[in-house]
Amino acid sequence: MDFLFTLLMATLAAGLAMPLGAVLARFENIGAQWLEEEFRHCVMAFGGGVLLSAVGLVLVPEGILNLSPFSAAFFFIVGGLCFMGLDIVLKKMATPASQLAAMLVDFIPESIALGAAFATGSPHAFLLAGLIALQNLPEGFNAYRELNEASTYRPKKIILVFLMMSLLGPISGLSGYFYLSESPEIVSAIMLFASGGILYSIFQDIAPQVKLEKHWFPPMGAVFGFTLGMLGQMMV
Repeated sequence: MDFLFTLLMATLAAGLAMPLGAVLARFENIGAQWLEEEFRHCVMAFGGGVLLSAVGLVLVPEGILNLSPFSAAFFFIVGGLCFMGLDIVLKKMATPASQLAAMLVDFIPESIALGAAFATGSPHAFLLAGLIALQNLPEGFNAYRELNEASTYRPKKIILVFLMMSLLGPISGLSGYFYLSESPEIVSAIMLFASGGILYSIFQDIAPQVKLEKHWFPPMGAVFGFTLGMLGQMMV
């Protein structure tokens, strides 16, 4: 029971990073315009670095353990293609919720994999939970700013929606814990699917927005984000 409670708290904490990121964006007011712009770009880069560390240090290494090379490549590519398809659909719909959709598509399969990781006693379970939280923070920040630009969405409503979405973490985690703990191949496929989608998102949505003319510090956010993931991996 204590172990299950730990899982619920870990997945909920990872999910609550989304509304926390939205709150930071809601009350963002650094002062000088140049500093505010640089901060925003650093946040995006940090999120990209964390996502890259999650893919390179946890999701892919864990995912390839239980699959053949062909199967691993298949699920990785399918994940990228699915994210690309979602990106195309959202673009055609002209919706201001593309970042929100991408955040959920990341969060749900990662939470399922996290639940299975807890069930199997994986040493990377807490590291994965921390990386999910770290990536949800800047994703919540960016998704809030994207939604807030649409006049039909009020700040309090956006944050409330993000709070409700955080509950998907425990639900997904419990699904992985109870139904996938005995199916390591499926968990591996989910991890690689999410990895392919995340890698697509990094180079399609995040990296192009990081560059800021005549400013060189924002890309260091990616370095800092990946460093946190690397330190967590080394401490496991």
